[in-house]
Amino acid sequence: MILDKDYAIGQIDPRIYGSFIEHLGRAVYGGIYEPDHPTADENGFRTDVIDLVKKLGVPVVRYPGGNFVSGFNWEDSIGPRDQRPKRLDLAWSTTETNEVGLHEFCSWAKKADSQVMYAVNLGTRGADEARQVVEYANHKGGSYWSDLRIKNGAKDPLDIRLWCLGNEMDGPWQIGHKTAYEYGRIANEAAKVMKWVDPTIECVACGSAAHDMPTYGAWEYEMLNECYDNVDYVSLHRYYGNPTNDTPGFLARNMDLDAFIKEVISICDCVRGRKHAKKQLNLSFDEWNVWYHSNQQDQEVWKADKWGRALPLLEDVYNFEDALLCGSMLITFLRNADRVKVACLAQLVNVIAPIMTRNGGGAWAQTIYWPLMHASKYGRGTALRPIVNSPVYDCRDYEKVPYIEATATMDDAGNVTIFAVNRDSEDDIEFSCDLRAFGELKTGEHILLHHDDVKAVNTESDPDNVKPVSGKGGKLDGGMFTVVLPKLSWNVIRLVK
Repeated sequence: MILDKDYAIGQIDPRIYGSFIEHLGRAVYGGIYEPDHPTADENGFRTDVIDLVKKLGVPVVRYPGGNFVSGFNWEDSIGPRDQRPKRLDLAWSTTETNEVGLHEFCSWAKKADSQVMYAVNLGTRGADEARQVVEYANHKGGSYWSDLRIKNGAKDPLDIRLWCLGNEMDGPWQIGHKTAYEYGRIANEAAKVMKWVDPTIECVACGSAAHDMPTYGAWEYEMLNECYDNVDYVSLHRYYGNPTNDTPGFLARNMDLDAFIKEVISICDCVRGRKHAKKQLNLSFDEWNVWYHSNQQDQEVWKADKWGRALPLLEDVYNFEDALLCGSMLITFLRNADRVKVACLAQLVNVIAPIMTRNGGGAWAQTIYWPLMHASKYGRGTALRPIVNSPVYDCRDYEKVPYIEATATMDDAGNVTIFAVNRDSEDDIEFSCDLRAFGELKTGEHILLHHDDVKAVNTESDPDNVKPVSGKGGKLDGGMFTVVLPKLSWNVIRLVK
């Protein structure tokens, strides 16, 4: 790899290390909130979970959905808890009690050192409800909704800056599913009046729910023709799985991710050109992860207890190869940091999540926790544009897959961090980096995540089975740095001033 401090992709928005909590499964009840738990604080939040979230370094959390939001009445989640209604959640066939609502979640986010990214319902509701919740959350006072917030215990505004205009509205599974034109019109009108209430907010328009949707591409183009002027970001969602146990092919999936990002950027810029617009739209990759382990399990849960509260849904147990792909996906976001400004690992606790809990018991980090924590901690400042020359391999779905997936960042102090995944299952690879443009550097640390078994997992009884350790480090000589990357490994290499 060759790096130069002047060859920059762009500034890294810390919000690319965000996450997502939906009212789904045990993400809220039994996840962040369990008032009878030994670690619960005075508001019922599990402090052991808060500690893990704070260590993860999550700057923004998308809430309250997800598919859930398209049937959600936001007013159900405010006011005295004992007066909040219980509702059937048609998205996930459960019962929502609204014990945790808008005020409670904003309080939790503050304790977790995070900000709220709030989604409005554009499925069963529309622009009127959207502007009302902005008024409730962000207006100082002197109006019906802001005064109601004050009456409900929050004198100061909740100050929510980032707003999602619905969720996956192109999907036939979505309550209130719309055509691209229908969605573009309602998104435009909602964003318009939301910004009339608070001109400082940013709005995210729904892109395609997946790269392989039959309307993909046409959806982005048609809906942006209607709402381009009033929105700030287009959302992307993407999940990957390995049901065929093809590790080399699975670890190459971030090549699809990179293509997806570049295609949506092209469509955004096409609409910009058509409209002769000065404003550039950026991307919010507000759902991404590995998701396939729990599919059959979920069907059994619903058969046993449909309409139950906080059912154990989507509880994927992640293995070591999942962590390697998540690391490569984070590298892909960094290599597109000029346009990807928000990204949310979906989700945060219990539901396809880096953090798992047991009701009444422990909380522990899954394998995918570690790459996100490392990227959030060290991947700040400027994303550098690397020139990488790596040996390659072919697999069923991809050709010329580089064995080494790598990128680098430089913080404000001039320290350089290299993130690298070795996809080779057979051999360690010697990796060299030309750092002569950075002046005097010295080796800092080499963080290594590796396990001999790609299917290894962490559990409550063995939470450190897959855990980062200190690598052997490398050698820095005359501006050339050399290190050996073990086979199938995630590596974080720090070079400091």
